[in-house]
Parts: sequence; structure tokens; C-alpha cells
Amino acid sequence: MSQKKATREAYGEALAEFGGKYDLVVLDADLSKSTKTDTFRQKYPDRFINCGIAEANMMSIAAGIATTGKTVFASSFAMFAAGRAYEQVRNSIAYPELNVKIGATHAGISVGEDGATHQPIEDISLMRAIPGMVVISPADGYEARGAVEAAILHKGPVYLRFGRLAVPYVNEPDYKFELGKGVTLKDGSDITIISTGLMVKEALDASDILKNEGISARVINIHTIKPIDKEIIIKAARETGAVITAEEHNIIGGLGSAVAEVLVENFPVKMIRVGINDKFGKSGKPLALLEEYGLTASNIVSNAKKLLNK
Repeated sequence: MSQKKATREAYGEALAEFGGKYDLVVLDADLSKSTKTDTFRQKYPDRFINCGIAEANMMSIAAGIATTGKTVFASSFAMFAAGRAYEQVRNSIAYPELNVKIGATHAGISVGEDGATHQPIEDISLMRAIPGMVVISPADGYEARGAVEAAILHKGPVYLRFGRLAVPYVNEPDYKFELGKGVTLKDGSDITIISTGLMVKEALDASDILKNEGISARVINIHTIKPIDKEIIIKAARETGAVITAEEHNIIGGLGSAVAEVLVENFPVKMIRVGINDKFGKSGKPLALLEEYGLTASNIVSNAKKLLNK
């Protein structure tokens, strides 16, 4: 599909859509125009609270409202939702297992010109380490919409990771999101590329390039990083014997680490992690940054060849 949409846009639209179906309360930290929760505010102003530039306090408010039986979405940039408010997310939301969904937008280096201080590359790692926290990283607008409803239906805390950059659709309009279930987008027998978020499209492009060179690459989309679909990962490892992971996140603690943990305990195979190599981001145009940090189909292809030649 040539059409593009930022997953944060789909997030805002989904909140407004599902606000009529479910009893939602939406909180934001003075960034509703950017996080797109303003779409919900316009439709349901009596169920929207602007908590101001006080993310930690917002998480505590979300926790308090959730104790009344409401489903609460608390939104901010991922850097603030996962970073600045970490203690409140951990102690006030996750520890008592409250029904708070954290809508974290502007994740990764594709935030672009905002620079390193606003480019969270460790948020998946932080949230994945919290007991009981579900972590979701949608690949496109359709998946983002499905993830929002899945988060609503799930009882307990959920971290939803959305991007600022408009990305191509990789799924069809009738796509059905299944929490905790990976999706095989292309079959292959020589190597498996496991990806998440905006890197799913790069993985698909890499598979096409490899096919032209006689290499059959399986592509798997892991949208739910926790709980991760162990079965699909182990099956792919058994059938292809080599795995590459691709993510817009530090290779430490993110998707690559999660997949490696599954494989080392169940079926060790040759593996390379493609992601941000333990560096901070920088200010620049989003696509230029993705190129500079190797978050591209061509880099996946290069690493696939390296892995197969080992």
C-alpha cells in the first residue's frame, strides 16, 4: 500500500472511535495535539483531563481513577511516559495491577529534529522489565487501532508504543489484532527476520531484496513484545536456522533481547540484532537518522548475508 499514516494518528482516532463503545477516561500531559488524544477530547470532553506538564502526577491520577473501575488511558511522549514517570508507572499502576493503558507517542529516533533528549531508545526495555506490564509496538495504522481495542479488553496495565513518523501500511483493512500472537507476513526457509514497529516494512523490503538474490527470508511481525509469542519464534528458528531481529530501539533490552532470551533457552541458532547499537540519538530528519543508524532494509540484507556466511 502506498498510503501512509503515523501510528500516533491511528491511536487518537481509535480512542475517539472506542470512546462510544467502552467507558474510557483519557488523560494527557499538555500534549494532546501531538499525541492526538485531542480527537477524543473534542468528542468526549467530560471524560478527558489535561493534567498539565506533570507526567508523574498524571500516572498517579490515572491509577486513582482506575481504582473506581474505569479503563484509563494516560498519554504523553514515550520519553516522559516511560522515563520521567517510571516510578509512578511501576509503583502506582503496575504493582497494584490497575487497568491503566499508557499511550506513549513519539517513540524512537524517528522523532527527528527533537533530538536525543526526546528520542526514547530504551522505553521497551524499561516497560518490559516491569512485572505484569504488557508491551505493544504496532507496525501500522491498522495494527495500532487493533492494539488499542486489545488493550481496552485486557485487564491490567499496558504500554502502547506509537511513532510520530507516517509509515506505510503492511496489513489489510480487515486485519485482526491478537494480543501476544506474532504474525508471519512472508514465508521463507533460509533465514527469519523478526521485526516490530516501523521496522516491519523494512523487513518486508529486505525479504524482497534477498529473494532477488536467491535467499528465502521469512518475515515475522512481533507486535506484542511482552508477552512474546515464543511458539512462532521457536518454530521459525527450527525451520530456518538463522534469525535477525530489527527494531527502532536499543539492541539492549528490546525486541532483540526478548527473542534471544527465547532462543537461548529453547533452540539456540545463529542470530544478529539490528537496531540502535547502544548510542543516543541526535537531531536530524527522520529518514536520514534511520539511514545513519542502520534501521533500513539494506542493512538488514547486509546482516542477513553476513549471518548466512558464518
